[in-house]
Amino acid sequence: MSASDQTAHARSFASPYWIANQPRLLLCITALCWAGNAIVGKFAAGHIPPVTLAFLRWSVAFLLLLPFAWKHLVRDWPAIRGKLGVMILVSITGIGIFNTLQYWALEYTQALNTLLLQSAGPLVVAVWSLILLGVRLTLAQAIGILLSLAGVLVIVTHGDLTTLSNIRFNKGDLIFLVAMVIFSLYSVLTLKRPAIHGLSFATFTFGAGAACLIPLLILELMTRPVMALDAPNLLSIFYVSVFPSIVAYLCFNRGVQLIGANRAAPFFHVVPVFGSVMAIVFLGEHPQLSHLIGFALVLAGVYVASRR
Repeated sequence: MSASDQTAHARSFASPYWIANQPRLLLCITALCWAGNAIVGKFAAGHIPPVTLAFLRWSVAFLLLLPFAWKHLVRDWPAIRGKLGVMILVSITGIGIFNTLQYWALEYTQALNTLLLQSAGPLVVAVWSLILLGVRLTLAQAIGILLSLAGVLVIVTHGDLTTLSNIRFNKGDLIFLVAMVIFSLYSVLTLKRPAIHGLSFATFTFGAGAACLIPLLILELMTRPVMALDAPNLLSIFYVSVFPSIVAYLCFNRGVQLIGANRAAPFFHVVPVFGSVMAIVFLGEHPQLSHLIGFALVLAGVYVASRR
């Protein structure tokens, strides 16, 4: 990359808003929203079919963002068209396929299993980064990933690693593992995006991701019961459309743009941390010493891995 290209690339990251230049905060907001998505997705399992939930999630998010993003889309369209193949691939992997598989997996698997599988995310991101970008993990990133992974294990096993032998993996776990591989690919592919406004990128990928689900949606409507239009289902769709979609993806895409996929990946480990906190707050579970030790390890690992 030439000096002029590097200057233009750096300028594309600049933002007048303070929060838009705080990658750790942005990625923590992302983790918080995605932790809530797992809880709501588990609640919706059995009530809203997975493709229906994913399609409505991204369609509603697309329609909510479009009025704010329209002027940016018009201005950025030449750049989008220049990398249309990358943009469509990003939309299919990170928007369409990943979330559909995630909701499908939640129909079969337990929360503890998904927390453990999600902890493999940073390692998969590292593999994709090496394959697609030739970027290797630094020693600090590797140490940070291992620290945060140890913290997750302490949290989900309550400090007793022997409980891992009692975990039984099923079809849902395999589906979720495939979903994590696909989302890790999305995380790396976002670095190949054109230098466009964040609203342009999010709105295009939301709309294209929803569109790619239409054939699967038709098949699902022919083979599974239609979603009931009741208050819990509608509230679930509203939540996943606004927070895990609009808020989380804008924050995640910006965070990766600022610090890269490998340094952003350890924040996957913050998701089960926030999930545990939500279980304590909303489900009345009691905090234990293992939670505090696990939180400390996760935060230390994320800090080490996300530093330059």
